[in-house]
Amino acid sequence: MSAHPYARAYMAGVAVPTMFLLVILAGFVVLRLILQIPAPIERIIVFPMAVVPNAFGLWNMLYVKLRESREISIGALGALLPFVLAPLGGLVACSLGFLHLTPGGLEYFEAVHVNYGVLAAGFCVVTVTYYLAWKYLVGFFNGVVGIE
Repeated sequence: MSAHPYARAYMAGVAVPTMFLLVILAGFVVLRLILQIPAPIERIIVFPMAVVPNAFGLWNMLYVKLRESREISIGALGALLPFVLAPLGGLVACSLGFLHLTPGGLEYFEAVHVNYGVLAAGFCVVTVTYYLAWKYLVGFFNGVVGIE
């Protein structure tokens, strides 16, 4: 099955974050509508729901293209994606006034303060999570659609 490898790669990449975003959306509904959390959570969830699945699909297409000319680990390439998404998300949040850089850390919605040490540790956890998700989940879906 060699027809349309990039379309199949895109679909395989989109499948993983879409499943997780359904869980996140369910959590959002519980927090916002049932527990009546007053924080503007809907502003937080818009960027991931719009960008992350498409980024996974495009990144998987890049993996298929790079794999043609060199041997590259799907997990290692997936671990690089947070290095693209985090600055992009930060840029969008700063541009829209949701995120402010302070000397002690980040201030989100003028309510949540995160120091830079916690942010760095969280970024490391996200990078390892992306590595594992790409190695096992996206790799599995690539095999299902016949591009691995």
